[in-house]
Amino acid sequence: MSSPCQATIDEKSQLTTIELPQTCSSLRSLSRLLVRQLGLLNSACGDLPLSPVQAHAMIEIDSQELSIKQISMALNIDKSNASRAVTQLCEKGYAKSRNNPRDSRSSLCQLTAQGKRQLKCLNEQQNQMFTQILSQLSASQINQLESSLAQYTRAIDYANMQQGYEIRSITPEDNPHIARVIRNVSAEYGLTPDKGYGVADPTLDALYQVYDRPNAHYWVIESKSLILGGAGIAPLDGHPSVCELQKMYFDNKIRGKGLARRLALQSLDFARNQGYDSCYLETTACLKEAVLLYENLGFKHLDKPLGNTGHDACEIPMMIKL
Repeated sequence: MSSPCQATIDEKSQLTTIELPQTCSSLRSLSRLLVRQLGLLNSACGDLPLSPVQAHAMIEIDSQELSIKQISMALNIDKSNASRAVTQLCEKGYAKSRNNPRDSRSSLCQLTAQGKRQLKCLNEQQNQMFTQILSQLSASQINQLESSLAQYTRAIDYANMQQGYEIRSITPEDNPHIARVIRNVSAEYGLTPDKGYGVADPTLDALYQVYDRPNAHYWVIESKSLILGGAGIAPLDGHPSVCELQKMYFDNKIRGKGLARRLALQSLDFARNQGYDSCYLETTACLKEAVLLYENLGFKHLDKPLGNTGHDACEIPMMIKL
């Protein structure tokens, strides 16, 4: 059972999701509208005898032979759907297949000469349509749109990679497991306790109790009952309006999935909802990926440390305005 203080923290942490349903609803509506306006729900692409799935399959097998499995992965569809699309393309004479010499259970597909001509028509049709669309926008708007869509598609990729991982509030039972992660990651990067890094903190084995106080919170990342990472927000001593992003460590099994960015953003949202003006952190140059992440999030380098965290070996202080 959580303490009254922890219950208050959990209630406050929910503030980060208050506006999320409205945001999700708006993006879902825009995504649906985009799909409809681009004709992706139609049975054919414009006036060509191709379904959207067939058209996308043709684009993938234009320059190289691919198996059904590779096509399904490239298009993010199930194998039966990919197989059906290829079969239809072969029936129309746009594609052909042959036995895979490396795997007798699969076949390789590629475009025929007729298929290449049909793909040329498809590209001309799509280029004309997008030229008309983009002519409604200024150059700066086009650049902004491209950047935003790139961010959106990356977010979708990360969301897919994060399936099976849960970010949740720390519990007392998590203490030894998150301490293990912090010690293992610290050892991996040579951040030994004798050098003044966070791994030397005497409270490392009691993080639930450390963050069980007002205006503080700690989250862990769990998958299949294993704790694989975490991060926390706590007040910075001597600076009432500033919080500190603390104890942010990730097992190497979950790196590259966008979880660090997601957890950092969630932490900063929590900090804003608690009324902090700024968020401070200290890190070290050997954690190159972490430094780059903080810079991308908007953290600025400081000339000198703020406050007295006790982590004198962390030579890179950074802060972001909330």
